[in-house]
Amino acid sequence: MIGLLGKKLGMTHVYDEFGHRWAVTAVQAGPCTVLRLREPKRDGYEAVQVGFEPVDEKRLSKPRLGAFKKAGTGAFRYVREFRLDTAEFKTGQQFTVDLFQQYELVDVAGVSIGKGFQGGVKRWKWKGGPQTHGSMSHRRPGSIGSTTTPGRVWRGHHLPGHMGQDRVTVQNLRILRLDPANHLLLIEGAVPGAENGLVIVTKSKKRPGVIKKPQAIQAVVEEEEEKGKKPAKAAAKK
Repeated sequence: MIGLLGKKLGMTHVYDEFGHRWAVTAVQAGPCTVLRLREPKRDGYEAVQVGFEPVDEKRLSKPRLGAFKKAGTGAFRYVREFRLDTAEFKTGQQFTVDLFQQYELVDVAGVSIGKGFQGGVKRWKWKGGPQTHGSMSHRRPGSIGSTTTPGRVWRGHHLPGHMGQDRVTVQNLRILRLDPANHLLLIEGAVPGAENGLVIVTKSKKRPGVIKKPQAIQAVVEEEEEKGKKPAKAAAKK
């Protein structure tokens, strides 16, 4: 399933035709250029290699620059592959936000923000120890039960350590606005990663091609008797 490489610009909000405000993440998606077509005979698998964000050739090593010159498409900062049938693609072809439609569901993958070394309370949501009565163990790991049996720490045991900077995919996010002129996607909600970080936007894996329009939000005004009460509004539903 083809997708777009993009850069997370940050969060903002937009208003729909009913005056409801939606929190969105702005993503500069594409244009992405096809650099190479992987073939089963030569490479052992089939995929489309694309590049995103042109970069000065001086910033690249000679091996990387040689690969771009062989493709004849210019140099790019980011290069990724999409596993799919390559029959309908050719080198130099460009992909833009026209791949998607308004209100279409997409999956967004990125690298989460790194938090450094963190304790178990923040990293694994530990409850913590007693806060009163002279307790000296509030946020410490405490005993982990490794005595004679089994005499070691079980693999995967929740302990303090490095937190964040993992590849995260958020599924079934909705595209609220498209701006083809500026290569922008306004995606409802938050997407993983820091600002200016690389994200990969693909069509929803679980619900491909689904167009999910937001439900019309209308305020229901109840007629009140002459008591000076303000009109009541119904609870808004997405």
